[in-house]
Amino acid sequence: MAATVTNAETRTERKARNRVIDPRQLGMLMASHTVDDIYQGAVPAIIPFLILERGYSYTAAAGITLAATVLSSVIQPVFGILADKRHMPWLPAIGLLVAGIGIGLAGLGSAYWQVWCAVALSGIGVAAYHPAAAKAARLAAGTSAQGMSWFAVGGNIGLALGPALATPLLLAFGLVSTPILVIPAVVMAVVFLAFNRRVKERMRSRAGTKTKDVEPQTDDWRSFRWLTAMVIMRSIVYFGMSTLVAVYVIKEYSASKAIGAAVLTSFLGLGAASTVFGGWLADRIGRVVTIRIGYTVAIPALVFLLLAPNTTLAWIAAVCVAFGIYCPFSVQTTLSQDYLPNHLGTASGVTIGLAVSAGGIFAPVLGLIGDHFGLQWAIATLLLGPVFALLLSLRLRDRIHV
Repeated sequence: MAATVTNAETRTERKARNRVIDPRQLGMLMASHTVDDIYQGAVPAIIPFLILERGYSYTAAAGITLAATVLSSVIQPVFGILADKRHMPWLPAIGLLVAGIGIGLAGLGSAYWQVWCAVALSGIGVAAYHPAAAKAARLAAGTSAQGMSWFAVGGNIGLALGPALATPLLLAFGLVSTPILVIPAVVMAVVFLAFNRRVKERMRSRAGTKTKDVEPQTDDWRSFRWLTAMVIMRSIVYFGMSTLVAVYVIKEYSASKAIGAAVLTSFLGLGAASTVFGGWLADRIGRVVTIRIGYTVAIPALVFLLLAPNTTLAWIAAVCVAFGIYCPFSVQTTLSQDYLPNHLGTASGVTIGLAVSAGGIFAPVLGLIGDHFGLQWAIATLLLGPVFALLLSLRLRDRIHV
């Protein structure tokens, strides 16, 4: 009887500890994250039209992609440092507005440098959004890993919506229609600024509570560096799978393009669901354990993908890989913030921005391996990602700051 009561009390305490502090604010941040990442997702949709309508070479098109991804990711830690040094709850609204304006201008420029600058401007806006928004989301979510997972999944939804919104518009009206894409950013920026007072009050309340009730907290930079290396490994697998899995299924199993696209959609769709599940699981068994489970699943799933005898089993394997690499996604961000409690913006900027860009930079290397040795070798190379990520996770420990 006593043991039952103790277990009930433990569950109650766990629920209280993992309670989201401000669900309404977190929901708004999730929605704004969706809108912001629409503009990241729109860039790949615009590229084919630049090639067809403007006659861009593949190299020139790759330059546009780099402007949107690598530049944005490298700048994100700078905005993270700014978010730590200054109280700027309005920065996410300005960031997503700039992201929208950049994409809106991308189709209007006639010269290559104009298009490049417009896309780079959008990337800077995206970079400005993430660290401050992730910091605000953490304050709204408290210690709830699942709360942060909802913020993270907002970005996943936005990346998927970007091509879905941009492609039909560009097919119907061409590149001159890109200014229409600014509308979601304008609407969301207005909504975000309407909540600005509430954000400010919440951050002041949390800051005041920390000063009164909690001892000064120290930053664990060593663990943060291990975590950053692990995030880089995860990023390489994510970009590699996103780039190659559809082509792999089409080439290796003589599948149709529709099947290849369906496999990629399943990979991304289950990934979004796994992000939320990972947060839920972390609240119950711990974040580091959840991370290790994810990468442990990813390793045999990749092996199964290489050995699958038919399209159906390859499809199942790809979905299992998605679970393995998405389950730790939002959990890694909250852990980074707890390793650097005095630098939440910096932690977010590095783990969401700089570390993630490494995967994009490594993607061309996988392409070269595929060109010279075959797609199976490219997929096999990805096996190193979860293996090293799992080994790096052995250096990590949970660290919770309230």
